[in-house]
Amino acid sequence: MPFKQLKNLKIWLLLSLLLMLTTSFYSVALNTTTHANVTAISDEVAQLFPSATRVGPIDNKIAVTPVYQLNELLGYVFESDDFVNFIGFSGQTINLLIGIDTQGVFTGLKILAHNEPIFLHGLGEQPMFKFIKQYQGHSIKERFIVNARAKTSLDATYIDGVTRATISVLVINDTITASALKVARERLSGFVAPSQTSINPDYYQTLTFEELVNKNLIKHWQLTREQALTMTKTSPTNLADEINQISEEGDEFIDLYFAFVNIPIIGKNLLGEQEYQRLLESLKPGEHALMMFSGGEYHFVSEDFIPQTVPNRLSAQQATLPVDIRDIDFYSFYDPSFSLAVPDFNEIKVFRIKSQSGFELNKEFSLSLMLSYNKSFLSKQQHSFTINNTLPDSLFIHKEPEINLEENRPLWLKIWISRSTDIIILSIYLIFLVWLFIKQETLAKNAKTTHRIRFASLIFVIAFIGFYAQGQLSVVNIYTLFLSIWQGFNINVFLLDPIIFILWVFVFISLFLWGRGLFCGWLCPFGALQEFAALVASKLKIKQIKIKPQHHKNAQKIKYVVLVLLVGSSFYSLTLAEQLAEIEPFKTSITLNFVRYWPFVLYVVLLLALSLKIHKVYCRYLCPLGAGLAVIGRYPLFKWLTRRQECGTPCQLCRNKKCGIDAINKDGSIDYGECIQCLECLVTIKDPNECVVDKYSKKRKAVVVTPNTYFINQL
Repeated sequence: MPFKQLKNLKIWLLLSLLLMLTTSFYSVALNTTTHANVTAISDEVAQLFPSATRVGPIDNKIAVTPVYQLNELLGYVFESDDFVNFIGFSGQTINLLIGIDTQGVFTGLKILAHNEPIFLHGLGEQPMFKFIKQYQGHSIKERFIVNARAKTSLDATYIDGVTRATISVLVINDTITASALKVARERLSGFVAPSQTSINPDYYQTLTFEELVNKNLIKHWQLTREQALTMTKTSPTNLADEINQISEEGDEFIDLYFAFVNIPIIGKNLLGEQEYQRLLESLKPGEHALMMFSGGEYHFVSEDFIPQTVPNRLSAQQATLPVDIRDIDFYSFYDPSFSLAVPDFNEIKVFRIKSQSGFELNKEFSLSLMLSYNKSFLSKQQHSFTINNTLPDSLFIHKEPEINLEENRPLWLKIWISRSTDIIILSIYLIFLVWLFIKQETLAKNAKTTHRIRFASLIFVIAFIGFYAQGQLSVVNIYTLFLSIWQGFNINVFLLDPIIFILWVFVFISLFLWGRGLFCGWLCPFGALQEFAALVASKLKIKQIKIKPQHHKNAQKIKYVVLVLLVGSSFYSLTLAEQLAEIEPFKTSITLNFVRYWPFVLYVVLLLALSLKIHKVYCRYLCPLGAGLAVIGRYPLFKWLTRRQECGTPCQLCRNKKCGIDAINKDGSIDYGECIQCLECLVTIKDPNECVVDKYSKKRKAVVVTPNTYFINQL
């Protein structure tokens, strides 16, 4: 074979071999890559982990997806709905995609699904996206406080809330933290997974206070001033000065006793059976009660501590995770009572630890008492005095793990406590309304007093119930109730807003007593706005449009048609029903304070402008909420608006001149399905100078005249 051909053959063989090796390498690499990248990286995961190159298979034990950069584990991605079931204001959960790294730091969060009305049809979703973005870069180990009025605790992470969406963001916060903690305890090192233990209810023996302390059932924490100074000798001088100001030489700087009094052997011995049972009644199932009393110079709560809140000096931790403790104000109405002789104390509190906090009584935990001092002229610092404690194992029963055991945190209770002042003010006003309606006939004898009370009530309803407390009831509440009953009633959905819940309970009861008038005339913020429009029209002497009786009766039926349409559409699509509910001007005017897209604002302004010419035009003809209330309250138990025999036959004064909403029939009777019980007709009939019957009686003494002639002249 010629040399040239041999050379060409070698080249071809070499190229063929190289091609085979390349193909084999590519095939192996492709198979390896296909095996490693079980699932392609979605855009959502890429947003949470920008450096990720692949994701692993979903965990078989819990629904988390591991995320890798090559072979290095970056963290986990999971959906909150797989771990918690906190119900939002819409009655449904808010599902988030959450990413955490191997240290428990949030790498990102994304809303996957929600039906919160305030974000879908009010503020828009951007405030919600901005809210969840605040968690990014923070650790699960941090203690998050949302929408705090005062940021006094240096060991907490404060998250800005969203105005007018308080309930929704609190639900989102609980959803984020609770689901992330569950994942962290299962998959991250340094996070302890909860063991399956419970308190042994039968473990009991009579013990003295000293025996309780000796058995470590009650922990005694003592720290003298000298010991405190020794512990802080390497700290700034300002800290030592602060300690010296609090206590003198020889004093007990910290002299603190603490115990979990919900444990029978501790609670029954220390408190006695009766007081122990009262304590248990203050707790939800699975909650713990940590009692603390102190005789030391440094108190564990500050002088400005507000009952039923989280203490800013005191904190607890377990396995490096914060434990939320909140005062239950156990001694608000009762003085401390013990069945044993206890040391003298100057401060006593009982704190609640919630069932879903992940806290375990059988594990070691630490209690820290923070002391604030001035690090410099412009900055403050805190020093923590900490003690660790572990309860005896004999207190507990160890049981087999239970699968998929979930408990809902009572978020509604936290909201009710935080809004206790609002609840008290509202309750006082509701009690006043009950008194007012009971005494309406006596009150109506004084027209000036009645009108002043009416005017003050309208201001209160607009300012406090409406703009401040956001207590505007809506037809949305009605079909939310129907859907809840249809799909499975859950009262927690309605308890999330205490003001709305209290108002609905009160209004529902009052419908059977006095009809719809108590709400529509004395509790509806937008109704009060329309009434002020009528007052303005009266002052400006704007001529009113009088609707003819036959047209008025027909127009009243419109609101019932709207009600049926809205309720019916809610069973087809809740989103569609909420969009149709924009016929109500409440969200634009009351909830969002007219800060909204201009067509919605224009609609409300037109309604109020029209109310200058037609008294409460929206309430009379369009309001589906009023229609729903009228259906239930059409036949009230008490019809206390006084009528006379002459009313309607022949007197038409109240019907034609006094009743702005046209709720008096031609025969003089009251249409309680339309009446807002403004009491104007009652004031008229009780005023001898206004009521035609009384005026006629007076005149008859001086001049003999036929009744019909007199009434005709008067009207």
